[in-house]
Amino acid sequence: MFVDLPLAELRAYLPQVDEPPDFDEHWAREVDDARSCDINAQFRSVKTAIRHAEVFDVTFSGHGGDPIKAWLLIPHAVGAQESVIVEYIGYGGGRGDPLDWLVWSSAGYPHLIMDTRGQGGAWRSADTNDLGDGGQPSSPGFLTRGIGDPRSYYFTRLFIDTVRAVDAAREHPDLAGLRVATTGMSQGGGLALAAAHLAEGVVATLPDVPFLAYPRRAAEITASFPYGELAQYCRVHHDEIEQVFRTISYIDVVNHAKRTEVPALFSVGLLDDITPASTVFAAFNHYAGRKEIAVYPFSGHEGGGTTHMQKKLDFLASVLRS
Repeated sequence: MFVDLPLAELRAYLPQVDEPPDFDEHWAREVDDARSCDINAQFRSVKTAIRHAEVFDVTFSGHGGDPIKAWLLIPHAVGAQESVIVEYIGYGGGRGDPLDWLVWSSAGYPHLIMDTRGQGGAWRSADTNDLGDGGQPSSPGFLTRGIGDPRSYYFTRLFIDTVRAVDAAREHPDLAGLRVATTGMSQGGGLALAAAHLAEGVVATLPDVPFLAYPRRAAEITASFPYGELAQYCRVHHDEIEQVFRTISYIDVVNHAKRTEVPALFSVGLLDDITPASTVFAAFNHYAGRKEIAVYPFSGHEGGGTTHMQKKLDFLASVLRS
């Protein structure tokens, strides 16, 4: 059983993580470059067994203008005070089927689920190719693809896709003027934090057991994958270790959390060996805005399940009321 720091230490844990001097310039340039391309959001209505919402097969332009897929579920009754939920997916999974995504729309929220470029071969299918992959040597998985330079790094492309997903959600005529909240679990939680920082007009973020927070510590204390991909790569490429973690520092969501002020609800499992609790608390404790964290002492990477989903619904409703 994996055990991280005691809870009292976690609540005070405020590590100094590496931050590149051109962090802000890098992301401003990447976002500006992406927005120089037309979002070209297309919404094709599809027939499904879902009766409470209309379902759209979405395509929009992500990093480099690459086509990114998504699902959009719009409930037949959307309140004027609701927000659009933009959700990102855990590592190795894709958008799957619309039937996989019923909770938010059944609660009255329009819900866009972004597909994850190149992933979808592990536990839920996907429909988006990673056209920007330059084919550089990497360990199996996605965490070290293009790791030699932040401009070629896989997660740079993925972070920009998250921004464009928020832009795309606003393109549907029925969603004009609605606010946006970001959410996701594990990798999706890390992406939700990145989008809350980099996208415009996000009013809340709900990251569950977020991946990509303080990756260097994670790689040093857990043998579990995906962080194990970093250790695997560094065991082979001894002379690249510092460059690996320099590149990683651009996508370390601790650095994004420091710059994000919208209300946030985190979750963490204290027995989580995939996203260790200390890495989650590093992002939470550095987070710049109003924040809460739901702690599940005997949970691992599954977090709080349905219990936490209710907390998310309650938290978001309180944010929107205020």
